[in-house]
Amino acid sequence: LETIDHDDIRETAYEIFFTSCRSSPGFGGRNALMFYSSHENQHNHHGDEGSSGGLSSQGPGSPSRRANHGAVNAPSSRVKRALGLKMVKRPQHTRRMSMSSLNFSSDSGGGSSSPSSPGSSPGVGSAFSTLSGRPRRPLTSAELMRQQMRVTEQSDNRLRKTLMRTLVGQTGKKSENIILPLELIRFIKPSEFNDPHEYHIWQKRQLKILEAGLLLYPSVPIEKSNSLVTCLREIIRSSDFKPIDISKNSDTMRTLSNTAISLAWRSTNGSPNNVPHWADGFPFNIHLYTCLLQAIFDIRDETQVLDEVDELLELMKKTWTTLGINRPIHNACFTWVLFQQYVSTNQTEPDLLYAAYTMLTEVANDAKKPDREASYVKLLSLMLDSIQNWAENRLLSYHDYFNKGTISGIESLLPLALSSAKILGEDVKIMEGEGGENGDIMLVDSTSDRVDLYIRSSVKNAFAKMVENENAKLANTEEKEEPSVTILKFAKKTEVLAKKEKELFSPILKRWHPVATGVAVVTLHQYYGALLKQHLSGTRMLNSEIVGVLQGASKLEKVLVQMVVEDSVECEDGGKGIIREMSPYEVDSIILKLLRQWIDERLKKGKDLLSRAKETENWNPKSKSEPYAQSAEELLNLAKEMVKDFFEIPIGITNDLILDLAEGLEQLFQEYTTFVASCGSKKSYLPTLPPLTRCNRDSKFFKIWKKASPCSVGVEHMHRIVNMDGHHSRPSTSRGTQRLYIRLNTLHYLITNLPSLDKALATSPKVSTQNNSNGRSGRGASYSFFENVNASIQSACDHVSEVAAYRLIFLDSNSVFYENLYVGDVANSRIRPAVKILKQNLTLLNAIVIDRVQAVAMKEVMKASFEAFLMVLLAGGPSRTFNRSDHEMINDDFDSLKRVFCNCGEGLISDDVVKKEADTIEGVISLMSLSTEQLTEDLSIITCETSGIGLVGTGQKLPMPPTTGRWDRSDPNTILRVLCHRNDRVANQFLKKSFQLAKRK
Repeated sequence: LETIDHDDIRETAYEIFFTSCRSSPGFGGRNALMFYSSHENQHNHHGDEGSSGGLSSQGPGSPSRRANHGAVNAPSSRVKRALGLKMVKRPQHTRRMSMSSLNFSSDSGGGSSSPSSPGSSPGVGSAFSTLSGRPRRPLTSAELMRQQMRVTEQSDNRLRKTLMRTLVGQTGKKSENIILPLELIRFIKPSEFNDPHEYHIWQKRQLKILEAGLLLYPSVPIEKSNSLVTCLREIIRSSDFKPIDISKNSDTMRTLSNTAISLAWRSTNGSPNNVPHWADGFPFNIHLYTCLLQAIFDIRDETQVLDEVDELLELMKKTWTTLGINRPIHNACFTWVLFQQYVSTNQTEPDLLYAAYTMLTEVANDAKKPDREASYVKLLSLMLDSIQNWAENRLLSYHDYFNKGTISGIESLLPLALSSAKILGEDVKIMEGEGGENGDIMLVDSTSDRVDLYIRSSVKNAFAKMVENENAKLANTEEKEEPSVTILKFAKKTEVLAKKEKELFSPILKRWHPVATGVAVVTLHQYYGALLKQHLSGTRMLNSEIVGVLQGASKLEKVLVQMVVEDSVECEDGGKGIIREMSPYEVDSIILKLLRQWIDERLKKGKDLLSRAKETENWNPKSKSEPYAQSAEELLNLAKEMVKDFFEIPIGITNDLILDLAEGLEQLFQEYTTFVASCGSKKSYLPTLPPLTRCNRDSKFFKIWKKASPCSVGVEHMHRIVNMDGHHSRPSTSRGTQRLYIRLNTLHYLITNLPSLDKALATSPKVSTQNNSNGRSGRGASYSFFENVNASIQSACDHVSEVAAYRLIFLDSNSVFYENLYVGDVANSRIRPAVKILKQNLTLLNAIVIDRVQAVAMKEVMKASFEAFLMVLLAGGPSRTFNRSDHEMINDDFDSLKRVFCNCGEGLISDDVVKKEADTIEGVISLMSLSTEQLTEDLSIITCETSGIGLVGTGQKLPMPPTTGRWDRSDPNTILRVLCHRNDRVANQFLKKSFQLAKRK
């Protein structure tokens, strides 16, 4: 609970208890109830069956229907008899209690305390003390309860006096109508304490109790926005530094009283309450009530329940109305207190555990009742979860907690865990069934399943501990033991563990599980099998040691199977179900697994080689005669060696194993192909399209160009680039582009060598005739193991060729092609220098690239060259302008460019392919031959048609055609770009009026 500790709860619980019992004897009423001992007369006094006899309709933990208000001479407790608890031994003669022995030393808070001296506290089990020379009398119920709850006499006296002052003339007022902390704050003065600090601590406790009962854990939900909440919280916070003023005229006290009363007397539906709600909110009320119930345990011997438990429980019942307790909640709390006491006393008194189990039968009956409160359901769930978790923690490892001398403890613990689980299970089903059709509920007894879980878990833990201990022993010895010897030891110890389970634990567990031995043995079989697999996982080839291990495993398996068969003779299915859980240690399957392990290890070497290649490959050719990457040759050699070694293994090889190996190799080649093709994309080399502008002959660029053009600086500079030494041009292909050619050769090297590897896998004479597993069928004559990777390599070749081509044209040749072609004017910057460089680049390409892939590489260079030429015409930027008359020179230049690829080699690129790729550019050149008027008219018509706006009047703005990148003579964006580069006034005016395009700077 927030802000409240155990001592606060204990003090408040006693105050509520005392107030509730104030009219009872010993609490202020007449004829105080005295506790006597008549141990010698137990066999002569039977008492009333309703209060001290066997189980009544109220249950074993319920308070008696009536209490004896005279001397209690009945030595037999109905509750203890019902719960199977022994009576505490008492002195032979009646003795009286010295009043001085009841005094506890008070602490600073006037609350928690301990006996003033070791000998001053009485033996509470008999409720008497023997102190010579002092007057003695029996303990009253109030004195006994005060002593059990360790309340000081000073605190008790204050409480008594306050209640007398408060209730003068109100004898008919019920205790449940009293907001106790409020009354105590109002009537107990600081002068009644030893010092102001003690009073301050006491008052803060009372305020914390009010806060808990009214704000933190209210019985009736309260909104945070309620002004009463803020008001009460402010008063409570103000008491942190000094006590609040409780004088008669104190505004704070008046506000506190009004606020607390208003909050306590609220109701959920607006109707008036019969009682205030200040201590019955969950879980506040449960903490208070369980604290009271703790008082039934002897403070001298906490494993013992007081013989006076019946009378104390009857008195505690008087608090039920205040705390919101009913019989189901009482039964649940009483069960919890018994169980908690057993645990907290180190499980030394088994009777407490049995008593908790007995109470669970009452709880089970309560849980089946309809219309249960939500707080009760939550309490029940939390309590049973705690009990079940604690019990199952031990049952799930019963090998650790029980041995031959303590084996009987399972007999008490197991029913408790099963009962808790059953109540929880039924409770869930009831809650689900209440909303189901016809309310029908089918409860399933899961006892056998839970015991099955306990057995399997504990056996698993015992096996793991055996392995751990043996490994630790080996770690502490200098002599190294062969792993095969260790695994054989585990086989013998597993057999010993199985026999121990059968002889020691199974006879008890069999009461709840029909095949307890069988379940344990099957579990051992399973975990030894896992150990065996782990041992064999590091084995590469079969040898004598592995054979010995397999024989030992086979012997163990026969022993375990026999034990299961013997244990399941009486089962309906003859034990077939449990035996089916035992996966046999089949040697053939282990051999297959060893072979697959071998395949995985060898494939791992290939992956390692691939990882190294990714880090170190520089794409330099291995040699002039071997123009491919060395990593490709290493990967192929590793694959060939793997296939050769695979067929040398001295066992029959199945088609399934061949397919496993082939699939692994294909995955390696697939990953390597992806690595080779990871060279970027053509988009990274394409220049960004410049913004569309209208031609402006007065731009700064043209002024500069005009000044420079008479001396032909640009042309002469270009000739110096092309004509080195005045005669020979030099290729512009960069090292990066040449490395892309090596990548292309590498892919070709792979695709030409895979068929021989395919043939080696398909034609081996060692293939077994055994049936294939996993539904794999035989291969046809045209079947290829590497069909998928072959297609991937072909696709990768196309991609690398494309990237190499665009790098060559837009990066390596950029200075002579896209950057300089037609800059300024057409006549002074023709394509001839670029063509010469291109021819040299193609010659170098043919020298580096392997013959069989030259065609695809050349075709991609052609596409890149044509796209560069097209971009010069349509996206050349402010440095390029064209007159209508320039189209003839441009057409001649393009013909020169086409001839480069038509004449580049026999059969590399056909004329039809060149013509198809050139169609788009020739269409653009034909647009450039049209008049400006014709172009503007065509653009207006096509733009209106494509946008769906109809005809546009003179001077109206046209919608801007989108740039699709698919340029064509019928594309409006293409026509617009031709106009943007047209060097005349009509085009300039049209673009300004129709599109508001800016001038070139």
